[in-house]
Amino acid sequence: MDELTARSNIYGLLSRIMLQELDVEILNTLMNDKTVLEFLPHWNEWEQRTSVAPQKLLEEYLNPDFTNLSLLHLVPYETFYTRADQMVETGGANPVTDIYSAYDFIVDYAVARVVSADHIGVELEFMHHLCQAQMKATQEGDTDAATELQAVQHRFLNTHLLQWAPMYLINMKYESRTPLYYDAAEMALEFILSDNETLTTDIAKAP
Repeated sequence: MDELTARSNIYGLLSRIMLQELDVEILNTLMNDKTVLEFLPHWNEWEQRTSVAPQKLLEEYLNPDFTNLSLLHLVPYETFYTRADQMVETGGANPVTDIYSAYDFIVDYAVARVVSADHIGVELEFMHHLCQAQMKATQEGDTDAATELQAVQHRFLNTHLLQWAPMYLINMKYESRTPLYYDAAEMALEFILSDNETLTTDIAKAP
């Protein structure tokens, strides 16, 4: 259960970083949580992290970098990478719509400020949602549901995130102007690859 909790927390953190500009509350976590800082070594060592006031850090460094990476120079949507015409599918034909509906996951567009359900932050949030559902099933002793939810996570990684997110994250890493988003891109890339390996092994071992 501890491993599942950790996976859920990592997906939740990465989703929050990728979805929208930071606020003081999440910045406080990113600045002071020792476990989080271990995942973000360049951010941890960055002088401005501790020498610049939080609001100034957001307004002059971090949020402009987010805008550059998510709105201006890069496109964080699956269909941009997977469609031949590089158009973002904003309607019901989006490839993630059905699986979201099947597992009671609703995209709050007003909060997320995304134009389509296949945004990287939303797909990472869906993985967090599935981990949470698996934790609940495990706690309730529903082994069949927990096993199914684990399989869904594995399938979603392989049919969606791993089909395109590595390309975006590599671009994000090298386009980033702050250590936070550099580290976040590297962390997300390494995590989804290693998580897929872990799920593959766990599913193969299952009776």
